[in-house]
Amino acid sequence: MNSELSSTTTSALDGHLHVLNHPLASHIITQLRDTETQPHLFRLLASKITTLLVIEATRHLITEPKLINTPLEKHSGYALKQKPLVIVPILRAGLSMAQPFIDLYPEASIGYIGLERDDKTAQARSYYSKLPPLDASEVFAIDPMLATGGSASHALSLLKDKGAKKPYFVCIIAAPEGCNVLRKNHPDVTIFTAVLDRGLNSQNYILPGLGDFGDRLCGT
Repeated sequence: MNSELSSTTTSALDGHLHVLNHPLASHIITQLRDTETQPHLFRLLASKITTLLVIEATRHLITEPKLINTPLEKHSGYALKQKPLVIVPILRAGLSMAQPFIDLYPEASIGYIGLERDDKTAQARSYYSKLPPLDASEVFAIDPMLATGGSASHALSLLKDKGAKKPYFVCIIAAPEGCNVLRKNHPDVTIFTAVLDRGLNSQNYILPGLGDFGDRLCGT
């Protein structure tokens, strides 16, 4: 687990959080953080780190034996046991993580949740939701940054209301504050992230973080 995470936080989140522990992931995260990284490279790196996250987040999927013909002989291999897989990016930044999922799981369905901050209540509210059937599916909510946890918690509640059973949350960078909110509000949800950072500043930006993911992705 990343050295930036204290042992106290690690203990508090055990079983609820999976952090990539791979040298390639660390290398990509360092490049994403760097202010010198331009938008075209930032997008490529975001895709690469998401691919690693997808592989880790789908490790639990079940396979079944499948008999096939190779060019030389029959062979008993394994194939994924068919169960609908749904990915739900949280707009707008979550869209950047959708393609790596589709590249690995072309049969996956895609839903969308649009959230914005209510100026009066300071809470996230949904302005758009378009979802395929969820009740018999493996559901993955995706958003690059898990900061306060408000938007992620709201999105997960919406998914459960629409029939998702034990959805997963996949992000690139997480803060302990956001992880603890999800642990409190959605103890059945497992978080997959590439790195768990130190915490939030007074403006609720993740430290050391990488700034505003959407702005850096789009060059705005």
